[in-house]
Amino acid sequence: MRFCDAYTRGLCRRGLIQTHSDSVGPANKAQLKRLLQWQVAFGMGAVLIALPFGIPALVSAAIGAGVCLLANWVFALRVFRKYRAQQPGELVMQIYGAEIIKIVLILGLFSVAFATIEDLNLPALLGTYFAVQVLPALFASRPDPGPTN
Repeated sequence: MRFCDAYTRGLCRRGLIQTHSDSVGPANKAQLKRLLQWQVAFGMGAVLIALPFGIPALVSAAIGAGVCLLANWVFALRVFRKYRAQQPGELVMQIYGAEIIKIVLILGLFSVAFATIEDLNLPALLGTYFAVQVLPALFASRPDPGPTN
């Protein structure tokens, strides 16, 4: 059952407004998959852009992209595992737990990179991380250009 009034019914039908009944389900999983695919594409693009700037920039960009991709993948696995819709508190705890794990993973992997790689290029590392984290969300959040009724 959708919770749309007469004014927003058309927007709901086209998927432009997410309703309570749609909050977790196949549409969100598809959007998450699309986001992760965009992140992989942006990560590979960033690594290719870093190529002419030397091996330290290339390695740093690859680490930044890899840390971002791994952390988001772990987050997605934790959030979209099975849960009971009758227990929304459990879903909230899954999201908070997944975010804590993601942050710890990011800090741990960056710490290992800083401790083990001598000539780490900080702008390439952090720039790639933030580009892979933020920019794909702009593309993945757009609704599918499917048929409209």
